[in-house]
Amino acid sequence: MARLGHSFSFTIKPVAPYSFGLTVKKPAGWSLFTPFEIYEDGKLWTATYLDGRLAGILLRCEGSVGRPLIGVQIFFGRKPDARLMAVCKRQLWDMLGAGQSLGEFYSMAKKDNILKHTVKDLYGMHDTFSGTIFSEAVLSILLQMTPLKRSNEMMSKFIESYGEEAHFKGKKVMAWPTYSAIDGVGAQSLAKTCKIGYRAKRIVQLANRMSEGFPSAEELYHMDTAEAKRLLLELPGIGDYSADIINPHGGFPIDVWSAEVFGKLFFGRKPANNRNAVDRVKAEGMRRWGKWAWMAFFYVAQDLKNLSDRLGMDLRLS
Repeated sequence: MARLGHSFSFTIKPVAPYSFGLTVKKPAGWSLFTPFEIYEDGKLWTATYLDGRLAGILLRCEGSVGRPLIGVQIFFGRKPDARLMAVCKRQLWDMLGAGQSLGEFYSMAKKDNILKHTVKDLYGMHDTFSGTIFSEAVLSILLQMTPLKRSNEMMSKFIESYGEEAHFKGKKVMAWPTYSAIDGVGAQSLAKTCKIGYRAKRIVQLANRMSEGFPSAEELYHMDTAEAKRLLLELPGIGDYSADIINPHGGFPIDVWSAEVFGKLFFGRKPANNRNAVDRVKAEGMRRWGKWAWMAFFYVAQDLKNLSDRLGMDLRLS
């Protein structure tokens, strides 16, 4: 437990349109920084690591979709100096997708018979990234080859067992563990504690690899897309699909699950074999949406219920 009693405040003025609610609390349930964060009445209490330090973060919606403004209060265990405050402001700007301009994507999407529905439903939703490669990579490993309910159980146990609980502003929020918290933990012990089976070995290998030195999420964010993905593919347990998800630049991540969803959207029917359809579906998505393939995937994934209703097809997989 960490009591974070020192704070500083500032505001972020994102590029409009920017929906605070859709951006920090995704319709499909994707969390901003941790699944234990709290969203109430236009406010988000969350926790992550900024500049290597545990931080409690309170975000407030202080504007509108057309004139967005986010109030930010960041809490630390010790009083932050000027350098740390400057780093936090820069990192939060990037992590909240505040600088993204959606105009070109929306112009393309409104002419597309699939995306025209999603951009209407989710107008102003910006892409975000967690800022920590380790947590994103662990999540990807825990999502592999298992139902979502089981993945969520493993994820919660992993965070509760090895993460830090941030206490600030009257709230308690568990943050994802850092790789240093796992580096040195044996795979057998990790598997037993979190009930994650063979995945424990991959997570331990991942922590060891990152402790040897690996670019930060911020560094990957400012790299060329292809170079960032090349580096991510070197991580234990990370394949093409996971690398496209983790990459701050995004990609068009197609696996067995998304091959069925996008197979139905592109070709009007469920693929005969989802696994065999992966390459064809991925190629069609890149042909159709090009540089906007990630944003297209992101919008579709958050709007499956509405798309299912509008297009008369079941896109929601259990």
